[in-house]
Amino acid sequence: MPVALRTAARHGRQPLIVHSHLRWDFVWQRPQQILSRLGRSRAVLYVEEPVFADDIIGGSLDISHPTTGIHRVIPRLPTVVRDSYDDAATRVRTLLLELIGEGGRLAGRFDDAVQWFYTPMPARTMLGAFGERAVVYDCMDELAQFRFAPPDLASRERLLMACADVVFTGGHHLHESKARLHENVHFFGCGVDADHFARARRADTPLGPELVALPRPILGYFGVVDERLDYELIAWLADAFAHGSLVFVGPHAKVDPRELPRAANIHWLGQRPYDALPEYVKGFDVCLMPFALNEATEFINPTKTLEYMAAGKPIVSTAVSDVVRNFVPVVRVAGSIGEFIDETAVAAAMPDLERVEAGLARAASASWESIIGAMDALIATAVRARRVSNANRSTFTGGRRLGGSSSSVGRSISAAEGATPSA
Repeated sequence: MPVALRTAARHGRQPLIVHSHLRWDFVWQRPQQILSRLGRSRAVLYVEEPVFADDIIGGSLDISHPTTGIHRVIPRLPTVVRDSYDDAATRVRTLLLELIGEGGRLAGRFDDAVQWFYTPMPARTMLGAFGERAVVYDCMDELAQFRFAPPDLASRERLLMACADVVFTGGHHLHESKARLHENVHFFGCGVDADHFARARRADTPLGPELVALPRPILGYFGVVDERLDYELIAWLADAFAHGSLVFVGPHAKVDPRELPRAANIHWLGQRPYDALPEYVKGFDVCLMPFALNEATEFINPTKTLEYMAAGKPIVSTAVSDVVRNFVPVVRVAGSIGEFIDETAVAAAMPDLERVEAGLARAASASWESIIGAMDALIATAVRARRVSNANRSTFTGGRRLGGSSSSVGRSISAAEGATPSA
């Protein structure tokens, strides 16, 4: 291991092997915000879901370096294993071990790593494979409730929870749910890069070019366009503000773009780079969070809330649980389509400067750096606890209770799978 990496590991900054269901170049959100900062002090291997193709034999890894410390890995596998998640994951594991093992391109950089999961799906295959010093589960959403979720995702999550040393959640409601399953669960909600979104308040920041000639008020949203949005509400808003404009900045996922509401004043712009988002939000007269109240939104704590606040904009949302709990009264919350239209009209006509100032203060006090510092301390504690447990294990032959510190991931997996039917 290079000297700098050995030094980082000695100071509790183990390298990270991260398994994620999200592409690094997708919408810039919790994983990118956290890991890009952790990558400044340690190596991070960011392993994405595989890409399949008929002309691939065996498999390979595409490796890139999107920012300091981040080694982005996209596995490329033959189509023949597409329909067997575990077979595909086994091939990915083999490729990763070759990559970071002796003689590999990243040899020595991920010794004594911490494994970090954003998705439970590969846990069965990856846990224990890399001699990890601890296991982290950063549960940012209740993925099992999302559209097209694999049917065995919940059982795989139970396995991961049984083996994790520490669990983070992105919302209070999510924390309440996971804390019933694990004894070391910590809520870390949204952070914000306040300086980045403060650019929306600067006179020298240009407007997003598509917004320059649009009729006002401009009611805007940035984020993923998926099953979490209330498209009936959006259609009603377009009708109520026919004299203005609705702007949606973000990629489509799990929805057919042809089925989105269409009107002359609705503008689906697609994805824009994270660096450009302040240019778009600068042009929004009201920032929208028009979420449907369904299974997919039951546990969400939208990162965009604080980003809108840092931009100094009025915000209107549907009654998402964590928004109501965390962000009222800065955010205007509506309980019906009619209320949403009314609240939006008031916010557009007479922005409440007290709410805006309160939002700016909230954003200023919620840096990603403070969140990451607290996470880092908990990870270091978990690493030490596992080390002590290992040292005291010479006569230990049983499993461990759910949520405890694991000194043998293999035994934990066996115990969990014995208690939880495999899907």
